[in-house]
Amino acid sequence: MTKAKISLVLRLLAVGSTAAAIAIMVTSHETAKVLNLSFDAKYSYTSAFVYFVIAEGIAGGYSLVSLLLSCKPVFWRLVMMMDVVIAMLLSSSISAAVAIGEVGKKGNSHAGWLPICGQVPKFCDQLTGALIAGFVAAAIYLVLLLCSLRSLFALKP
Repeated sequence: MTKAKISLVLRLLAVGSTAAAIAIMVTSHETAKVLNLSFDAKYSYTSAFVYFVIAEGIAGGYSLVSLLLSCKPVFWRLVMMMDVVIAMLLSSSISAAVAIGEVGKKGNSHAGWLPICGQVPKFCDQLTGALIAGFVAAAIYLVLLLCSLRSLFALKP
């Protein structure tokens, strides 16, 4: 397979995984009753999850644009630099979301935060699925970067 075909396939996979991560995260909500009090769990209540959705949206949109730009040799270096930026954006958003997810799953005894996944398991399962799709997108961008770097160093004598 040529570099262009590999890049095309990886970028299409990146679009799919970012779209899946967004869809799963945005549809994650559940209502629970604790001591006759009802509370909702939604991704939009936590800034780290909102950041995750925004970052995945930016990455997915960039992937679509880069499908057009990566075919033109003039934009190759720009696309490679933006791939680095997107990979770091995805990495930071996943890190933030996983940190909050961990607190939701296990709580934090030092801060007095109780775990919530026992009360809203469907919500937590959906978050896990969204994070897995996000990890896949970040891994795809890592592979894209490695392919680009390989091509860059192959050009040098």
